[in-house]
Amino acid sequence: MSTGKDIVLVVDDRPANRYTIVHALKRAGFETMEADTGKEALDLAKQVPAVILLDVKLPDILGYEVCRRLKSNPRTSHIPVLQLSAAFLDNESRVYALESGADAYLTQPVEPNVLIATVKSLIKVHEAESLAKLSAKQWQATFDALSEGVAVLDEAGTIQRCNRAMSDLLERTYSEIEGRILSELMQECFGIQVSELGSSQLQEASSGARYFQTRLEPVFLDGMQSGSIFVLADISQQKLAEHAALQNERLAATGRMAHTIAHEINNPLEAITNLLFLLKSATPGSKEAVSYLASAEDELVRVSRIARQILSFHRESDKPIELNLPELIDNALALNNRSIKEKNLEVSREWDAGITVRGFPAQMRQVFSNLLRNAIEASFDGGRIRIKISYCTIYHSGPQRAARITVADCGVGIPERNREKIFNAFFTTKELKGTGIGLWLSSSIIQEHRGRIQVRSRMQPGHSGTCISILLPTE
Repeated sequence: MSTGKDIVLVVDDRPANRYTIVHALKRAGFETMEADTGKEALDLAKQVPAVILLDVKLPDILGYEVCRRLKSNPRTSHIPVLQLSAAFLDNESRVYALESGADAYLTQPVEPNVLIATVKSLIKVHEAESLAKLSAKQWQATFDALSEGVAVLDEAGTIQRCNRAMSDLLERTYSEIEGRILSELMQECFGIQVSELGSSQLQEASSGARYFQTRLEPVFLDGMQSGSIFVLADISQQKLAEHAALQNERLAATGRMAHTIAHEINNPLEAITNLLFLLKSATPGSKEAVSYLASAEDELVRVSRIARQILSFHRESDKPIELNLPELIDNALALNNRSIKEKNLEVSREWDAGITVRGFPAQMRQVFSNLLRNAIEASFDGGRIRIKISYCTIYHSGPQRAARITVADCGVGIPERNREKIFNAFFTTKELKGTGIGLWLSSSIIQEHRGRIQVRSRMQPGHSGTCISILLPTE
């Protein structure tokens, strides 16, 4: 049954025809409006009826022209028009009516049931089109509201559509983006090669002072890939935050280093002072004097070694260089030596000399120092920390030789509910004692070095502890 909103405008200059049509429509539950001229029809159409029944032969304006005007007006263009004619019955007239914008064409006299069925069909089609247009507008509004740039690609990698954010991020118009091959556009904008269409790997790119992250996700239809979705995100603020966090962490490390200097260098200096005092009272050239001088020399060598290790901790290179992993671990141990002694921890070193990777030294020292400090804090007094460096294989596009650096403690362990969160920024279980950025920064640095970080932990009494492994390509 039709609703009260289903108002039909009947336009015919013959009262008898209007009466017959209106009577049939009202019996079917429709409300009606009537007009006997084209001008009156155009005026009543502004009330937006559900359907317009329009006779072709009107006294002032032909129905074809009325229909054309209705369809050219944005306010009435969506209203279905059913043209009726008792005079123009040939196929040419039918074609002309449809080309003028009519949605259907019937010749009079027409059976009431056929007329009603046609009207109901036009209303259903109109409702379906309205819903489709509404959905399309909602989808487009959502599409354009995304802060990330999004583009829809076909199977060949050609951009079919993109949202407003993509246009803003690339600083190009829609016409300069849509229809382009994605790989060519990314090469032109950032000088990068995007991943294969079937993958969903994250990539980073930069343009001037801006940093971007790209992602390509395949789209499947009935189990077959039908295209891809390309996502472009501006991560400049994230990069700045990461850089600031890294600088803050390095400043904190500098504070810990000053603490180390105060304790580590003070002990040998105190010994040298005592040895020089004893040397004054010893007989020149005696065995006792020689022994004092040798001891003082050993202490000076110790001070020099500590100073070199600490000074090298923040020495950075502007490009990746060959890094000796055992040497980096020794630097991290030197920085944390005081904490190791305070807890009376045993540190087990297992590695072969000469294992190297390419990277940035200060960043990697920061990573190893973070892991070692966490292991120290988690360990029980008198416990053991095991550090191992060995070769292994990792897989990116294929097998690749890599170095595995493992730091394992026998400490309290990590609760299972927290294991997936430990690499999240600002997540910490140390309350006010922790910043929650150490492992997050470590993970970011390892990813920038094309490596991976893995965690295993358990909390069973007597068998607790955490093992963190870093895998870095050596090629």
